[in-house]
Amino acid sequence: MSRLNGATTALSAQRSVHHAAALKTLPRHMISLSDYSAEQIAALVESAAEFKRKTKVEGQTFHPDAPLRGQTVALLFSKRSTRTRVASESSIAYLGGHAMFLGKEDIQLGVNESLRDSAQVISSMVDGIFARVGAHSDITTLAEHSTVPVINALCDENHPTQILADLLTIWEVYGERRPEARNMFDVFRGLRVAWVGDANNIVYEMLAAMPKCGFDMRVCTPAKYPIPEGVRAQAKGDAEKAEVSVEYFTDPLEAVRDADIIVTDTWVSMGQEAEKAQRLRDFQGYQVSREMAEQGGAKKDWTFMHCLPRKPEEVTDEVFYSDRSVVFQEAENRKWTILAAFAALLPKKN
Repeated sequence: MSRLNGATTALSAQRSVHHAAALKTLPRHMISLSDYSAEQIAALVESAAEFKRKTKVEGQTFHPDAPLRGQTVALLFSKRSTRTRVASESSIAYLGGHAMFLGKEDIQLGVNESLRDSAQVISSMVDGIFARVGAHSDITTLAEHSTVPVINALCDENHPTQILADLLTIWEVYGERRPEARNMFDVFRGLRVAWVGDANNIVYEMLAAMPKCGFDMRVCTPAKYPIPEGVRAQAKGDAEKAEVSVEYFTDPLEAVRDADIIVTDTWVSMGQEAEKAQRLRDFQGYQVSREMAEQGGAKKDWTFMHCLPRKPEEVTDEVFYSDRSVVFQEAENRKWTILAAFAALLPKKN
């Protein structure tokens, strides 16, 4: 049986009425998974797994109920994108809606018109907004003044749909390894995730979601790139409630000790190109490699994850293209988790 058939069939069998009900209690907007409970996060991931199973196992190419029929979703992208754009447009088509892509050259988002005014105007003509912006304040302003649901496609502090995709990927991979698990939390409980890289929106969002879902986290960033205190404080509180640990390091070898999963991301995000030379110096020794994992004492069957696009200085080809790498499964899962978010948040309620 293939990984897809085995994983998704098992995952579908684990769905619970409790999690299905949690989809009905989601916040109006999706700004960060810090606003969501563990049960709500699990419900979205379960929904994504079910969409994936129906499409790739049963061959369902569109939602039979077309919940977005007659609706338009504005895709506001002030930054270029590959996975997020393809995933969002194809998901809206699957749900029977119309995707209106609005890039930074198409509209005057916060340029000659205030962001507040843009939010009011755009939301008066569409049924949902999926926004990929720069500053965190941009996404919160859109949500504050929009009359329709706003989903964060990325901002400088958060990337919720990416972490949902990561959780789905981990569930698929480790669900196969833990067939005795009764539910998603049984699969996650006790897994150790090591982040080795920059202090950026990906690790902030991981810290917003993973501790409350039962993961132990070990976060490693250079000393001059610390995790903000506010992010640490919330992660600490979630970890204490879930009885898991969150630890911080500057030495990658310490961080990857006993790690089940090693994760990294770009060291130079969009808008930081002028800092590239300095950043490459600051992150020397942070390249994820087989030698790093072995010297640090990661688990023998550790898994590698990266949200893409990837640059060679961040991870060796030996790891990136190895059997332990699930980066392309992770990338595909952007589609299914974005689809789940749209299906849960955007259909008009009767």
